Amino acid sequence: MSEIGKSVRMERIFDRNTGNAIIIPMDHGVGAGPIKGLIDMPSTVNKVAEGGANAVLGHMGLAKHGHRGYGRDVGLIIHLSGSTALGPDPNHKVLVTTVEEAIKVGADAVSVHINVGADDEAEMLQDLGYTAKKCDEWGMPLLAMTYPRGAKVVSETDVEYVKHAARVGAELGADIVKTSYTGDPDSFKEVIDGCPVPVVIAGGPQMDTEKEILEMVYDALQVGCKGVAMGRNVFQSDNTTRLVTRISKVVHGEMTADEAMED
Repeated sequence: MSEIGKSVRMERIFDRNTGNAIIIPMDHGVGAGPIKGLIDMPSTVNKVAEGGANAVLGHMGLAKHGHRGYGRDVGLIIHLSGSTALGPDPNHKVLVTTVEEAIKVGADAVSVHINVGADDEAEMLQDLGYTAKKCDEWGMPLLAMTYPRGAKVVSETDVEYVKHAARVGAELGADIVKTSYTGDPDSFKEVIDGCPVPVVIAGGPQMDTEKEILEMVYDALQVGCKGVAMGRNVFQSDNTTRLVTRISKVVHGEMTADEAMED
């Protein structure tokens, strides 16, 4: 029965026609506080939903205070990991919510954060394995945010590190992996080929133009990426709904960046 639950919930995140997803992470409030774009969470959720986002992702506060009861429906992913920029190590993530608590607020999936290569990697891997087991018991899809970060990591976008991080998520039970884009489709294909579950790309640092964002998304999709999980580049955009609409044209409409820009 748990497999049925996962299948039903996955269809609320991945478009059943394209098999792709547009996820908008809004979990930044715990780490950075009330930043631009997340001060009024219900308004931002409405903007991304109207643009065609498949799901929003955030902590329990998003469910309690931000997942509004109006406008277009959108899936809900509850983030279980947390840390703040004020702590001694902002990259040290701990579990702050349980799978059961996420189920109680109507979540369609949960997510955890793992910094592969960090000093406390072992603790985060243990949390991922524990959460994966709970998700299997309850039929809850699990998204693993796996990033290569640590003393041995020369670059967080180097394909050798990224494909290792992505594989870690899949090996320890994640149903979806979110990771860094390596910068070009040829190298990112190695990440896709080495990961047996759907991969979505993170937005990364702030980009200068919408066209850059759309080109990155298009290139990743050409080699098997299943969508995006993009936060600041979206909710801090000058026109959030327009940008999500354009991303949707690429992710679900099979348009190029240039075609998507033609409003």
